[in-house]
Amino acid sequence: MDLLEYQGKELLARHGLPVPEGSHAATVEEAVAASDELGYPVAVKAQVLIGGRGKAGGIKIASDSSEAHEHAGDIIGMDIVGPHGEGPFKVNELWVEAGSEIEAEYYASVILDRSAKKLMVMLSRMGGMDVEAIAESDPDALVKQHVDPLRGLDPDTANSVVEKAGIPAESGDQVAAILIKLVEVAQAEDATLIEINPLIVNSDGEVVALDSKTTVDDNALFRHPELKELSDSHVDDPQEAMAKERGLTYVKLDGDIGVLGNGAGLCMSTLDVVAQAGGSPANFLDAGGGSKAQSIIDALEVITSDPKVKAILFNIFGGITRCDEVAKGIIEATEQTGLDLPLVVRLDGTNSDQGMALLDEAGFSHLHHESTMLGAARRVVEMARSGD
Repeated sequence: MDLLEYQGKELLARHGLPVPEGSHAATVEEAVAASDELGYPVAVKAQVLIGGRGKAGGIKIASDSSEAHEHAGDIIGMDIVGPHGEGPFKVNELWVEAGSEIEAEYYASVILDRSAKKLMVMLSRMGGMDVEAIAESDPDALVKQHVDPLRGLDPDTANSVVEKAGIPAESGDQVAAILIKLVEVAQAEDATLIEINPLIVNSDGEVVALDSKTTVDDNALFRHPELKELSDSHVDDPQEAMAKERGLTYVKLDGDIGVLGNGAGLCMSTLDVVAQAGGSPANFLDAGGGSKAQSIIDALEVITSDPKVKAILFNIFGGITRCDEVAKGIIEATEQTGLDLPLVVRLDGTNSDQGMALLDEAGFSHLHHESTMLGAARRVVEMARSGD
């Protein structure tokens, strides 16, 4: 579960980490009132689950009430597209934050390294919007250190990371203390990512988290009821919101080929094969084992609600899932919604012959079937390209 910036900062503040004073606002009037109370200048910041807000016009500085009103009006309701084409994400709420005089910008994060099965801290003396490009061009600028799961990040190790990153001595102790605290927060809150970019030094020499990107493990939400409430309060992406309502496992991607499978492993393999065939998946959608006709209808509604999708690939392996039930779902969804996107279907396993017979009898011109995964991937890529 991803937290909005202000939610992440509130989480950090509860654990004693330094963050600027700020206030949440859902309307222009609330934003102006918050700005007046904080005192100018203030930063009016769009709250969406995507990076690159500043470049997209989602963060603006207001020096008085008039500018606060203007900026809040401009930002609320705007659509923000991510740096890699993600979205658009509509802005429904703001975070109004007291202005900070920035003397230096660093980058700090704690991330779960799944291959090592440990948390890893990362620190760079070069923070800001293009830190990814900096890390790529100068790998030594980003210092990485795995964390002992039992001892956490001890002061000596934290100080060593700070020294290797080239953080100036006058800020080093504060940065080391923040790294230690970030690890404690990640462990206490079951976070898989806490990223602060930038971690700034202000004009008073204080090191402060000016931004926050936080991801908490969904599987641990039963231990954090206060975070569970946040997870139910909003989902920015309309397809993900729709899938959540229908109990489907869905992740939106950047491509134009809708993908549906039954089982996470099969779905992941299907994404890889589509990419191997030269295509770009638009989503990961796992309809689950034992999928019935209604779940297939729900899945198709979610996939086709994404305007980027040009063709759809069904890859079903029938174990406890019956392929004839899947076929019934495809037929019913097509008849109910008037679906006419190219649809490539691979059915294998339990009642696959019956399923394919049902689809053949339906006689849909937009539907094609393949017997192999690679053949299905190649066909759906061809279908998507022919629609360009």
